[in-house]
Amino acid sequence: MKIFVTGATGFVGAAVVAELLKAGHQVLGLARNEQARETILSMGADVHSGDLEDLGSLIEGAKSADAVIHTGFIHDFSRFKEVCEIDRKAIAAMGNALIGSNRPFIVTSGTLLIRGKQMITEDMLPDYERSLNPRVASEQAIDVLAEKGVNVSVVRLSPSVHGDGDSRGFIPMLIDLAKRTGVSAYIGEGENRWTAVHRLDAAVLFRLALQNTVPGTRFHGVAESSITLKAIAEAIATKLGVPVVSKSGKEAAEHFAWFEHFASVDGPASADSTREQLNWQPNQPTLMDDLQGNIYF
Repeated sequence: MKIFVTGATGFVGAAVVAELLKAGHQVLGLARNEQARETILSMGADVHSGDLEDLGSLIEGAKSADAVIHTGFIHDFSRFKEVCEIDRKAIAAMGNALIGSNRPFIVTSGTLLIRGKQMITEDMLPDYERSLNPRVASEQAIDVLAEKGVNVSVVRLSPSVHGDGDSRGFIPMLIDLAKRTGVSAYIGEGENRWTAVHRLDAAVLFRLALQNTVPGTRFHGVAESSITLKAIAEAIATKLGVPVVSKSGKEAAEHFAWFEHFASVDGPASADSTREQLNWQPNQPTLMDDLQGNIYF
């Protein structure tokens, strides 16, 4: 298959491109500048010039391919709501270009869009009306396309997608914070839970998701369903040789700043349905393996 990939030079996207090429697919990677173009060519993929705000380029790329995998996202938290709307428009543009074709369209989302203390499963949908997270715009766009018959599915990634090359994810943020403050912190009892998946296992999941034929299906990129923030903080403290401490209330807000929301969120999630439907079998190192090794330090 010829597969159009957005975010082809990103941490997850580059792994997806490598996985697709290894499986014998032809890849057309979206490149917004010359550096991205050179990177994509060096991976053995073809280049399609454009960016996530150039809807014409996205439509052209989608129409020229047998499938689309959308891993691209503008990681600018200073204008988070705006970039989420950009993502919604990008998804709509590519999806509408696929109407009537049955060509697979895979979009990236996150398990943390679902809130609550219960184990998050693939059949759960975000509360679009009450959610304060503008990222739900991406999954809303999916539902609109599914109603039009577009063969669209979603890969919800864990809050920690880890592995070699991770420089902008949540784990590097926590490590950098511990280095700057001299302590590795968690909030309250630290029993709130994250999920994790290695980037190479996630890449395999995207490839397998191309098999899906049911519009609106959600898959979970979750290899580890429940890791406490206290355990993560302790692992970071051990490697850096700094104290591990609990922060609460005003102290937590001051220490974590804008990241306090993510440091306090509780989001255990299951990938049982994903594993069963796609025979996805994660086999890469765990998050703790990476934290105890030299990947991040």
